[in-house]
Amino acid sequence: MRNKINLASILCVASLALAMPVIAQRMPQTSIAPAVSVVPQTVPRTSSSPSASPKTATSPAGSAAKQSARPVPFHGMISAVDQSAKTFTIAGKKQSRVFKITDKTSITEGGNTASMKDITENEEASGSYWKNADGTLEAKTVKLGPVGKAKTSTASPVAPKTSPSPKP
Repeated sequence: MRNKINLASILCVASLALAMPVIAQRMPQTSIAPAVSVVPQTVPRTSSSPSASPKTATSPAGSAAKQSARPVPFHGMISAVDQSAKTFTIAGKKQSRVFKITDKTSITEGGNTASMKDITENEEASGSYWKNADGTLEAKTVKLGPVGKAKTSTASPVAPKTSPSPKP
């Protein structure tokens, strides 16, 4: 009988010991976090401060790091063009957006390569742009002309498929 009591108490202690990590994970993080975060903040700050400075100093050097991660698409009517500043404005419902043309910008019109001189007012344009850290919008690609026109011109050369005629 005594062995059964000892065995039962050992099983209870073992089950509690195994359940403690599960209980600790389900506890609110607010009660554990202050005790854990105090120690790492005091020790690494003195050692990580010198290493953090060079990392932040090298990040601003690249202009690609200053741009948004992905190009953002745009589409609309060109309301203004400034050839000297190499910018054009797309009128929007809420506000207008001014896009800067750079040497990296790819401009096409009807599938052919175009230039800044080909961009005119009251013309439909679409493409993509990068948002720079200073808030300027740098055009990555610009496609001039209506979107539907480009789709129909590429679809017309394809001949319709005909089913083979049955042989007698």
